[in-house]
Order: sequence, then structure tokens, then C-alpha cells
Amino acid sequence: QVQLVESGGGLVQPGGSLRLSCAASGNIFSIYAMGWYRRTPGKQRELVATITNGGSTNYADSVKGRFTISRDNAKNTVYLQMNSLKPEDTAVYYCKGAVVTGPNYWGQGTQVTVSS
Repeated sequence: QVQLVESGGGLVQPGGSLRLSCAASGNIFSIYAMGWYRRTPGKQRELVATITNGGSTNYADSVKGRFTISRDNAKNTVYLQMNSLKPEDTAVYYCKGAVVTGPNYWGQGTQVTVSS
């Protein structure tokens, strides 16, 4: 089993920044990639950014150039640095641990609200 705990969400004004953290514990060796996803009311959960164990990254077009995903292997933590935030970035952000076999792991989510 793997536990993923997100933190760092909150209320920020448009144009501001936030950094989300996702701390992993347990059988993390089963995870080959980590990612951030988000969901707004009435919409499906959508990919924001992913990072593999090798460090390869992938971003949704809507966040390219504004968000950066990174990882600290010593701390088993993945980060999402979010800059130039827009009201449309408002969502619950979820951390995902992708595994080869079996169900993927998800955190409980953290709310990000971008509003003046």
C-alpha cells in the first residue's frame, strides 16, 4: 500500500503563486510515475502534469509555461509550483501515484481557489 498526502492548497489572487506538495509513504517502489490532476464541479478529473521516475515531465497545454512539476527523491515528495494563477485554475488538485499493475494510488485532494 501507498499513502499520498497533499498539502499547500489555499486561496490566492489572480497572478499569484502556490506550491503544492505530495508526500508518499509505504510501498513507493511500486510507483513508476507521479502526477497532479484537478477536478472542478461538473467536470471530469483532468491531467495537470506528470513526472516519471526518470524525471521526464508532461504538462497539460493549459498550464505549460506557468506550472512546474518536480520531485525530491530523498523526501519521497513531488511538488507542483503554480505561477501566474488564473481563476480557471480553481479546482481540487489530486496527487496520483501510477503503478504497473493494480489500481493507481490517489491522495485526498487539496483545494486551490484563485479569486480576487
